[in-house]
Amino acid sequence: MNARRWTAGLLAAVTTVTVVACSSASGEEACGTNSDGVIECAPDQRSAAPKISGELVTGGSYDVATDRGRVVVLNFWGSWCNPCRAEADDLENTYQATKDSGVTFMGINIQDQRDKAKAFEEGRVTYPSLFDPPSRLALAMDIPPNTIPATVVLDREGRIAAVIRAAVKQDGLQPIVERIAAESPAPTGQR
Repeated sequence: MNARRWTAGLLAAVTTVTVVACSSASGEEACGTNSDGVIECAPDQRSAAPKISGELVTGGSYDVATDRGRVVVLNFWGSWCNPCRAEADDLENTYQATKDSGVTFMGINIQDQRDKAKAFEEGRVTYPSLFDPPSRLALAMDIPPNTIPATVVLDREGRIAAVIRAAVKQDGLQPIVERIAAESPAPTGQR
């Protein structure tokens, strides 16, 4: 992809995300932002995540609904993104440290080519990634990620519990994931 087309595509995606962010601020306004810029939502303020499903980078498919009852950590990334490379070890280490407590990780690759996405994942992470070149999944979020990389943590009911609009470090991400994993699920019939 030439630089001009890539830049035009990125500008279009940023513009679209910005418009979506302005139109869906209600989800974000109901939540709090801590001193690190992490948006965390109290259980009674969480909005349902949109349908998150699609084709995996390596083939096959995934639907987040199959992981209802588990905490799902979604990481939006691109092979062209230097901060995405920098955070890969921290994401993998957090995944390994939390997966036995009912936590799963799913990458969401955006604005990329499949062969570059596959090459990026190889040897970096053991969890799969959805292949979403047009960024539809990010754009559908009530609290959009707005940046790459970005990480969204869904609670066991599939609601948006936290949004991190920056590269993550294990010492920042793991406590958030563990705190959400330790929550008791709401009784059936409650939101």
